[in-house]
Amino acid sequence: MIQAVAKVLLGPLLLAQGRRVRRTALKLPEPPGQRQGVVGQGQPLRLLVTGDSAAAGVGAESQDEGLLGKILSGLTDTFEVEYRLIAKTGAKTPSTIGRLARLDPVAYDVVVTSLGVNDLTSGTSSDEWISDQQQLINLLRGHFSAQQVIVAGLPPVGHFPLLPQPLRWYLGNKARRFDRALRQLTDDLDCDYIPMDIVKDQSLIAADGFHPGPKVYEMWGREVVSRIMHRHGSIPVSP
Repeated sequence: MIQAVAKVLLGPLLLAQGRRVRRTALKLPEPPGQRQGVVGQGQPLRLLVTGDSAAAGVGAESQDEGLLGKILSGLTDTFEVEYRLIAKTGAKTPSTIGRLARLDPVAYDVVVTSLGVNDLTSGTSSDEWISDQQQLINLLRGHFSAQQVIVAGLPPVGHFPLLPQPLRWYLGNKARRFDRALRQLTDDLDCDYIPMDIVKDQSLIAADGFHPGPKVYEMWGREVVSRIMHRHGSIPVSP
């Protein structure tokens, strides 16, 4: 209720601030590096990482320092990982669904997703987004036969230094609602959910004040590896 009233009363200011942020924000590139290949030795494991700029590693200097690289570095002593990264800056859940649906079906043991911030900032409602997320998970399990789906929660947008007030407050509250709904969906659909509370530490955010920095990717990757090892290996999931 408070959020709806704030949107009405602050609408013009929020819109103006959002436009200014898009116009003036530092634009970080997607880092270079391999997005597809085979690494490691051991039990075969097929891995897909998909989603938005965070999935693509924006904020890191290379793919080795991004999410994909940190996941692979934790798996290659145990698994021979056949991996693929399908991620794009600005991607929303519907655009990711469309992109994946056009690909030939390939069976993946693990799919890792990072989506939500662009849906959030584009005006999508929580109900619409959760419906899209459910469609995405169904696609991953149907089209790609995904055995394990690992879903990143919404980051604490209310802590992003790039965003001015009251836009930061407004989007932060909306992100919390998105995240609560996502966590419930992952429980209902038996997916692994990873909270992104680590991004509350502003010193770990990239130079643009918005994307994860290398340390966040390291911690995030470690959590993903923990879930994979719990399902496909022998290491227990972290608390």
